[in-house]
Amino acid sequence: MASVLEDPILIRPFKGHKAAVTGVDFSPTTTALASSSLDRFLMIWNLKPQSRAFRFVGHVEAVTSVQFSPDGHLMASASQDRTVRLWIPCIHGESSALKAHTSPVRSVNFSHDGQFLVTASNDKSIKVWSVHRQRLLFSLSQHTHWVRCAKFSPDGRLIASCSEDKTVKIWDAANKICIDSFTDYEGFANYVDFNPSGTCVVSAGSNHTVKLWDIRMNKLLQHYRVHRGGVNCVSFHPSGNYLITASTDGTLKIMDLLEGRLIYTLHGHKGPVLSVAFSKRGEKFASGGADAQVLLWKTNFDTFNYKEVLKQHIRRIHTDDPPHLLDIYPRSPHPHDGHSQSIEIDPSFDVTDTQTLDPPVVDISSSVYFSSPSRTTGSSNGVSSFKDDMSSEDLRYRPALFSPTSSRRRLEDEVEPAVCTVDKRIGISPALGNALEHIVEQLDVLTLTISILEQRLTLTEDKLKECLENQHKMLLQARQGK
Repeated sequence: MASVLEDPILIRPFKGHKAAVTGVDFSPTTTALASSSLDRFLMIWNLKPQSRAFRFVGHVEAVTSVQFSPDGHLMASASQDRTVRLWIPCIHGESSALKAHTSPVRSVNFSHDGQFLVTASNDKSIKVWSVHRQRLLFSLSQHTHWVRCAKFSPDGRLIASCSEDKTVKIWDAANKICIDSFTDYEGFANYVDFNPSGTCVVSAGSNHTVKLWDIRMNKLLQHYRVHRGGVNCVSFHPSGNYLITASTDGTLKIMDLLEGRLIYTLHGHKGPVLSVAFSKRGEKFASGGADAQVLLWKTNFDTFNYKEVLKQHIRRIHTDDPPHLLDIYPRSPHPHDGHSQSIEIDPSFDVTDTQTLDPPVVDISSSVYFSSPSRTTGSSNGVSSFKDDMSSEDLRYRPALFSPTSSRRRLEDEVEPAVCTVDKRIGISPALGNALEHIVEQLDVLTLTISILEQRLTLTEDKLKECLENQHKMLLQARQGK
C-alpha cells in the first residue's frame, strides 16, 4: 500500500453556505475557489489561511452551477430562477443577467477561449451565448426531457450534453447539429464532460454507474459500477489519467483510467456529495456536498502548467488530423502498480484541526450591469480584480474587529482608492443609467419572446412534418386500395 504522504489528504473544510453546495470551481491560478449553493448564493473562498470569504448575492433562487472564465476575469453562474449571470469577481459584485431559458438552468460552461458560454436547462434546450456581447447566439433542442448538463470540448468545436431522456448527445457547435448520440437504457446521466484530449466523454449516471465513451468509434470504453448511489459529478485530472467522482452515497472515488480500476475511496462529507472539481494544474481538488460544506483536498498526482494546457487546446483547433487512440490514455508510471484493492481515506478518523477557523464572510450584492468583459482587465482601467483583492494584505482577517456589516464597510474603505464606482468610471448620470437599465430590461423581454417563438416554431415544424408523413401514408394506402 502507498505511504500516507502519497495518498490524497484533506487540507481543510470551508463552512459558510446554508444549504447544499451544487458546484465548485478553482480560479485559473488556484488562489481562490468558487462554490454555488441551494441557498441562492455564490461564495469565493481565498485559499490563503485566515482570509475572508466573499458571498455574492444576485440570484433569487437556488444556484445550480458556477465556473470561472479561463482567464479568471469573469465568473458565470446558473440558477433555478431561469437566469444565467456573468459576474466580475470584485468587491462591487457587478453582474449581468442573461435571460432566454424558460425553466431552471442546470449548468454553465465557458469555451476554452472564454468567448462563448453554453448552458443547459429544464426547458429541454441547450443555449450558446456570446460572452462579449452578452446575447444568445443559438439554441440546440433535440432532447425530449430536461437537460442536466452541457460542456464544450477542449477545442470548442463540439458540445456534449446529457438529459433525463437517457441520452448523451454530441453536437457540432459550428453547424449546430447533433452528430452522435449514446443511449443508456438503465438510467439517465446527471453530468457529462470531455476528457482533456477531447477524444472521449464521460457520463455520471443516476443508476450508480460511470461510463467512458469514445466519440470517434461510438464505443463504450470503460464502465464503472463502484458507487452505491447515483453519481452526481465527475472531473478529469489534467493528465487525463485519473477521474474523480462524487456520489449520493456520500463518497468520492478516484479511478485510474490507465489500468481501468478504482484506486481511492474518500470519505468526509456527511451526506450526498453533489460536486467535485480538480484544480487547473491538478495539485488540488474540491468537493461540495448536501452538508453545506466545501472540502479542499491535496492530490498525489503530477501537476500541469495550465497555460500549456490551454495552448494545446488552441493548437488542436488548427489541425485537421484526428486525435489518435493513444490520446485517450497517455502512458505514465503509476504509484499503485500491483495493488488490486482501493485505498479508503476517512479524514474523520484523524485528529480534529482546532487551529483553522472558519473564514469570515463578506456579503457582496449584485450591482449594475457591466457592458463588456473588457472592463475586467485589472487596475489599469480602474477595476481591481477579485484576485488582486484576495491577495492583498489589507484583506486579512482581524478577529477582534470582525462583524459582517462593519467588515464589508471596512473592506470597501480599504480598497476604495483602487476601485472606483461604475458611474465615476464611465461618467453616466443617474437618469441616463436608469434609462439604459430600462432598455436592457426591454431587450431581455425581447430575447425571451424570441426564445419562446423559436420553440413554438420548432414545435410547428415537428407537427407539419408529422402531418406530411401521415398524408404520405394515406396516399400510399389509397394507391394500394385501387
